Amino acid sequence: MERLRRLRKSPLLRDAVAETQIKIRGLIYPIFVQWGTGIKEEVSSMPGVYRYSVDRLPELLDAVLQAGIGGVMVFGIPQHKDETGSDCQSLDGIAPTAIGFIKDYCRQKGKELLVVADICLCEYTSHGHCGVLEHGDVENDASLPLHAKAAL
Repeated sequence: MERLRRLRKSPLLRDAVAETQIKIRGLIYPIFVQWGTGIKEEVSSMPGVYRYSVDRLPELLDAVLQAGIGGVMVFGIPQHKDETGSDCQSLDGIAPTAIGFIKDYCRQKGKELLVVADICLCEYTSHGHCGVLEHGDVENDASLPLHAKAAL
């Protein structure tokens, strides 16, 4: 019998899912990333929060690592949106590109950082909902395969 202990394999993951106390290392910092170069734009609805292009991520990552924060969650801002959020499934989309960059950057620095991918479709759909819409409602059964593919 194989015991699935994926969330307990490394000290970083154990720290992230521990429930006994709040530690800086257990926090996850949100990163909003978009295509382009030299971009650091404040999100108007969230003062002090910025959207970054991949080339500007090192300044943010250095601050996150210096603060001792244990992880980041990547929210991709695509150039293309459609009814099914298909850009979320692209292996060369903005989120996978940023995730690869973050992992490589941390590896080069000799640092460990938990990287979490946002697979919600709302940022990728033209209607802004978290799944496929049918008659104005999110259709969960039609949305699940899209979420599964995005997760990979």
